[in-house]
Amino acid sequence: MNTVITATAPNSSPTMSSREIAELTGSTHDNVLKTIRALVKKGVVCGNETPYIHPQNGQTYKEFQLDYRNTMVVTSGYSVELRAKIIDRWLELETKPALTEETPEMLAFRAIIALQGKLEVSEERGKLQAAMLEAAQPKAKALDTLAGMRGFHSLTQAAKSCSWPRDAFIEECNRIKWIYRDKAKEIWMGYSEKERAGYLDYKPFQYTNSDGKLIKKPQVVFTDKGLAKICEIFAYKEKPAPFTKTPAKAA
Repeated sequence: MNTVITATAPNSSPTMSSREIAELTGSTHDNVLKTIRALVKKGVVCGNETPYIHPQNGQTYKEFQLDYRNTMVVTSGYSVELRAKIIDRWLELETKPALTEETPEMLAFRAIIALQGKLEVSEERGKLQAAMLEAAQPKAKALDTLAGMRGFHSLTQAAKSCSWPRDAFIEECNRIKWIYRDKAKEIWMGYSEKERAGYLDYKPFQYTNSDGKLIKKPQVVFTDKGLAKICEIFAYKEKPAPFTKTPAKAA
């Protein structure tokens, strides 16, 4: 399944694409399109089919971009659990700060779109974008470098890519239900839906415990696809302030 990022252009209302609805609900895009077209024909949903270019094969397909009201009508027949996913995603979209032309967030927005193959730029514009990203905040720079990354990325590496402190990053990933702590195995595990989406995987690692015994355990890691997605999410989160110790008073 291909990752779909629903992005909001500057000064516009957020929308959710039919492709993202399919990904969030585990349905096929064809089935979602069939449902939307039937509801449009009945006059209960408003929307027009718009073209998009598939980032892998370069072919042009059709999709719908729906506002909140129309998204809720389309997904009204889904289960409570699936509708909850749609609502949670809408909360993310509606709480994102407004993007303006000269902010670092705008640069991150462009980088995300470029990574998904949705933005066609000339050679001159590409050079300008690279220069702007170089001067932007670390989040935008991290996103810009994702295209050249390959393989798997540990929690520590992912935190660094998002320019977040490791512990705060892990805590936030746990809060937004990407990973959870398996107390019995004493390791971090990935939520199954994130594994099925191809965002998370596992790699073996080993260490020696206090008794000198060699311990082997699986370690959850981000795929390239998962790292791009989590960096997109963290680009709009406020990084926690660094912790500083209060100097001890002189005796």
